[in-house]
Amino acid sequence: EITARRTARGERMVGRKIGFTNRSIWPIYGVTGPIWGPVWNTTLHDLSDAPVPLPNLTEPRLEPEIIFGLRTAPSAGMTPDELAHCIDWVSHGFEIVFSPFPGWKFDVTDCQAGFGLHGALYVGPRLPLTPDRAAALPDLSITLHGPEGKHLTGRGSDVLDGPLQALAHLLDTLAADPQATPLAAGELITTGTLTDAVPLSPGDIWETRLTGIDLPGAKIAFR
Repeated sequence: EITARRTARGERMVGRKIGFTNRSIWPIYGVTGPIWGPVWNTTLHDLSDAPVPLPNLTEPRLEPEIIFGLRTAPSAGMTPDELAHCIDWVSHGFEIVFSPFPGWKFDVTDCQAGFGLHGALYVGPRLPLTPDRAAALPDLSITLHGPEGKHLTGRGSDVLDGPLQALAHLLDTLAADPQATPLAAGELITTGTLTDAVPLSPGDIWETRLTGIDLPGAKIAFR
């Protein structure tokens, strides 16, 4: 019903988000596996140097992620190498997620009902997924720096052993759901947070540094 309402007012689904792919945070949120939800043209943005408004969402949090743009439609059962050939570009950016459930207390069914808790997606520079970049995805390291000296770390392998493996999981999930729309060429897929999600407040500035892969870090400021 929510999808129908959004479509009726002119919104378009432009991709999917995969949530809870990071096994290291499952105990924090009491979940035991990934979820997915739609990304809309109205929630998709390019990262820029300008501060962005903090969305009017309940308990917003920030997630640093690896994002893919599909050149061709992939199929369930493909290997990571086969999936890489379906991908046009790779990017590092941020998803803003939110919880309609107070204190981020929920179960997986709640998350699916909340459309994957997706609020917004900010995409950094889109770069070709070269063989070297594809091979480096599981071994990349990330440091997320924020206000008051806060910092978190993570690795590509935390995300279901790697972002391409997370995409493979999504494909298997969609194939098993007769009501789900298969992935199509031109869609983007954000593969899940590389660190724990961090609470957001107006005035926050968050910045990442990536090592082990030829991708730039990202920075986002909220007003």
